[in-house]
Amino acid sequence: MRIDRIKFAHAMVDKDMSVSVLAELTGLSRGTISGIKCGKSCLYETAEKIAEVLGVEVKDIREK
Repeated sequence: MRIDRIKFAHAMVDKDMSVSVLAELTGLSRGTISGIKCGKSCLYETAEKIAEVLGVEVKDIREK
């Protein structure tokens, strides 16, 4: 699945969260977070981890 880059960036800004902090809190690598932020696809489980830390639902940040 793909995460919408704009929605993802807005969610990160809303939480005042950097890629490094998000990576640490999700247990994912900075490279994974950066790749997703640049438009690469990810597993649903990865999107769930990101959404949980950002305080949003997966459906709120995924591409439609």
